[in-house]
Amino acid sequence: MRRGEAPVTVRHRILHLSDTHLNSPDVDASAALARILYDACFVPEVDLVVVSGDIADDGSAEGCAGVREQVGRFGAERGIPHVYCTGNHDTREAFAAALGSGHLAADGTDIGTTMAGASGERAAVSSVAGLRVITLDSLVPGQVHGHLDPAQLAWLRDVLAEPAAAGTVLVLHHPPIAVPTSPIMDSVNLRNAGDLADAVQGTDVQAILCGHFHLQLSGLLRGIPVWVTPGVVTRIDFTAPPRRERAVLGAGATVVDLGGPTSPLFHVLHARDPRAGEQVYLVDAVSGEDVVGEEP
Repeated sequence: MRRGEAPVTVRHRILHLSDTHLNSPDVDASAALARILYDACFVPEVDLVVVSGDIADDGSAEGCAGVREQVGRFGAERGIPHVYCTGNHDTREAFAAALGSGHLAADGTDIGTTMAGASGERAAVSSVAGLRVITLDSLVPGQVHGHLDPAQLAWLRDVLAEPAAAGTVLVLHHPPIAVPTSPIMDSVNLRNAGDLADAVQGTDVQAILCGHFHLQLSGLLRGIPVWVTPGVVTRIDFTAPPRRERAVLGAGATVVDLGGPTSPLFHVLHARDPRAGEQVYLVDAVSGEDVVGEEP
């Protein structure tokens, strides 16, 4: 297989979740996660579950453990691994305490190989039936935007130097893309997307899976598909008036199919929630202040 060539003989199906935000003060995040996992249980042939950051809204180990319990139960019932990365709401210490490398087997065993170094960043890699899964740590403590430092990017280049049997999927919280008309996306996404593009160009990376935006979005990074999955805890409604950010109920997830001539394929799931679409908050997207007295 040549570097950058999509594998066609090995197929994988990933359930991609993000932004579970357990312990959120706004909604019952545990119930939202339970709802999407219940509906996802009817999706056949899932090989892996990925949770791309913002595990716990309060950054606590207890919140991370709660998500691990629910997602881990889903994985154990199917005999499949579950993989996590950090988001801006997470803390590295709590993440490590509850999730280790973030790469867990169906029985909860830690199967990830973490990046060596003293920075404490939670970057790791594991393999699922020939598919290499790499999680990156784009967390900038105390900030909403993401960044990947030179040491992590150098580690990524080293890992990608040798192609994997079924290619590679990359997981990080902050998308390296943004919608041009959004008032905030290009300030809260991955700040050094160009550096990531330099690291993955010409490699066997088949897809880059992200979260953070709480809505579905696709794009390309030097020709590599980037997918942003909807949030579990809330969904951002892009039909809000200008300068407004509106969050509504309705847990979402993505089924990612890898392998085959049309790979990758992304199929969005919506939980069957009788309150889906109900407004959770409406804020000024620039100031972050609540908007009152305006029709939802």
